[in-house]
Amino acid sequence: MSRLSFVRTEMLPEQAPPASEVGIIGWMRANLFSNWSNSIISLVSIFAIYLVVTRLFNWAFVPTWAAGSLSECREILAGAGREGHNSGACWGVIRERWVQLLFGFYPPDQYWRPILTFVLLGFALAPVLYENASRKLLWLTAIYPFLMPFLLWGGTIWGPLLALAGFVIGFFVYRFATNAFGSLAGLILAVVAAILWWMFLSGPLNGVLSSILNIGLEPVSSRDFGGFMLSITIGVVAIACSLPLGIILALGRQSDLLIVKALCVGFIEFIRGVPLITLLFVASVLLNIFLPPGTNFDIILRVLIMVTLFASAYMAEVVRGGLAALPKGQYEGSDSLGLDYWQSQRLVIMPQALKISIPGIVSTFIGVFKDTTLVSIIGLLDPLGLSNAIRADSNWNGVVWELYGFIAFFFFIFCFSMSRYSMYLERRLKTTN
Repeated sequence: MSRLSFVRTEMLPEQAPPASEVGIIGWMRANLFSNWSNSIISLVSIFAIYLVVTRLFNWAFVPTWAAGSLSECREILAGAGREGHNSGACWGVIRERWVQLLFGFYPPDQYWRPILTFVLLGFALAPVLYENASRKLLWLTAIYPFLMPFLLWGGTIWGPLLALAGFVIGFFVYRFATNAFGSLAGLILAVVAAILWWMFLSGPLNGVLSSILNIGLEPVSSRDFGGFMLSITIGVVAIACSLPLGIILALGRQSDLLIVKALCVGFIEFIRGVPLITLLFVASVLLNIFLPPGTNFDIILRVLIMVTLFASAYMAEVVRGGLAALPKGQYEGSDSLGLDYWQSQRLVIMPQALKISIPGIVSTFIGVFKDTTLVSIIGLLDPLGLSNAIRADSNWNGVVWELYGFIAFFFFIFCFSMSRYSMYLERRLKTTN
């Protein structure tokens, strides 16, 4: 009996996959109902989510937006057939106090200043966060650190300009000193020149220029800051300053210079071993004891310094983890190219270490932004501090969940945005398949 072999001479046409294996049905079969145990857990979870969501919607979607007090909310709910203390939300408190939750006690006729400040913040961050943004915005990025305090606190224009002049002087000193003495000596001389300018010359010159030509904005006291404006201000400054400080501390911790390494290690371990609330109390109460009598050290500036130092210690450990994750061959490769230490760090080591550390860096940023609520402990009226003041009003005494829900929603928007940008940045910098 002969056996004949058959070899197909044409390809079969492609067929669509089964409907049960693709789309939402395929995803549910693979992730929710892959076996009996997963199916039971999925059904129980779906039922629990349904109960929570329906009760939340039933509580939240009520016609109490126009109420002027908690008693009016209860009357509206009773008229709608709802009895009980928590039968529905009282959104009238948000309608009446949302501006205060945003701006605190900032003068109402000056609201345009914080609004303009945070709009400009978006444009200043654009060339830093997104590669397709216009490079011309880097000029705004450079002057924004001096423009932001001028818009928020007001005063004469000469203060920010003289502060900017210190960096300009340092740049020119570095440029000329580097050609004559080398980069390290040039850097030291530039820092010394800028500090001398700020400590001894900018103050008297500011007074002279202000007396001759007083140009500026209406001053606003730091005690008038509050709400989300205060939280965003502290968060943005701490985040922007903690990353470079953390990089310097991480490099110092790995330095071969004993004194530099000891100082960095001591600072990091001390700050990480102390709660942030303790540092805030030091900034608010104890710091004045060590200052000369009559010294007026702005309370928000003290908080900014302490929060930045606290965040930089944690940032240093995150960056150090990225540096430790790099293989030794990267360091050897940069040495084989003839790069010095700073060129190696700037061109080879640090870009890779920061890419590895992106999840930890963003997690630290999110934690710092949420920790800004602790300033209510020292008397600054952040959103949580304002919620206590609002509930002290007899009209809204007893309103809790509505205020906390509104505050949580805003914090979620900011933190979720940072998380999504972290994922975008990881995808953009991904170099492996």
